[in-house]
Amino acid sequence: MNNLIKVYAAYCKNEELRLTSSSGGMFSVIANYVFKNNGVVYGVVMSDDCYSAVYKRIDSVNDLSTMRGSKYLQAKVGDTFHRIKRDLDCGKNVLFTGTGCYINGLNSYLQRKYDNLLCMDIVCHGTPSPKLWKKYAKYQESKFKSKIIYVSFRNKDKHDWNGFEMKEIDNNYNELYISRHIDPYFSMFVKNIALRPSCFECTAKYYKLSDITVADFWGIDSVAPELNDNKGISLVIIRSKKGQELFDTINQELIFKEVSYEDSVKENKSEYQSYLKPKEREQFFVDMNKLSFEKLTKKYVTVPIWKNCGRKVKHLIQKLWGVTDKKIQTHEDYGLLFKLLDSETSPVRKK
Repeated sequence: MNNLIKVYAAYCKNEELRLTSSSGGMFSVIANYVFKNNGVVYGVVMSDDCYSAVYKRIDSVNDLSTMRGSKYLQAKVGDTFHRIKRDLDCGKNVLFTGTGCYINGLNSYLQRKYDNLLCMDIVCHGTPSPKLWKKYAKYQESKFKSKIIYVSFRNKDKHDWNGFEMKEIDNNYNELYISRHIDPYFSMFVKNIALRPSCFECTAKYYKLSDITVADFWGIDSVAPELNDNKGISLVIIRSKKGQELFDTINQELIFKEVSYEDSVKENKSEYQSYLKPKEREQFFVDMNKLSFEKLTKKYVTVPIWKNCGRKVKHLIQKLWGVTDKKIQTHEDYGLLFKLLDSETSPVRKK
């Protein structure tokens, strides 16, 4: 908790920004402020072929949508640190966003403090192998005989942060939604078998150099239930004077409440601890390099029957009773949304 000043539950008043964000829209609010003040933003986007995540520099709000939302794989940093230093030395205000290890890496590279640099990290579960993601994406393309042209890892399809609806194909026949409970990539991710070795002993859990940390505020109903309308709440941890000054400047655009650090992390343990390395992790990577994704799934992913049908049952209960009981909903049902390029052979093509 080094340099910790204050902790907040917060979400942006702009509902459009909030609903296109993974949680409460804090990143977009901060980025918009940076753009208005001669600034540029460095963050993670999906590559054009959707086979990887990469760092990108943007200087306009028009390009911000590609950076919103979680990307559950390790991002390629390339020459990003060099470009950031060049912008800083030219007097540009810079917002750099990423996992704690990337924040620490940037600070180590710069070797000095910059007043015009703001670093915002995320509470990180761990980063899965980019090679596994590429293998998975190609498997999905082969399965649906169509090219993936867009990926959303945390889609609020029904404007519901806690209980995202299960959807396979929308009315345009070119979108595919897969609940994380039945998606094999998500299953490998949450089982921790696909994480980097350093993620099991993450030094960024206790050596933090960011100005602001953001995350989903899991456990909000036991801390500030009056803020939860199921559209997304951000956990905001202020770690520096610079971060606090920024929050005080932009908070007129937010609905927020100050909370204690202890309450905020009760269901966000990734903020301060790493996961244990699964015993099958080493063998998993051996198999990942030699098995097809289908065979890899059969060996390492077993989806309980109750999880396959659980979402449908909950939806039926809600429909019969005409309620959206928070006790029925769960944030653990998020998943992937793909947009697929139309093709004559694709089962999800436009008609």
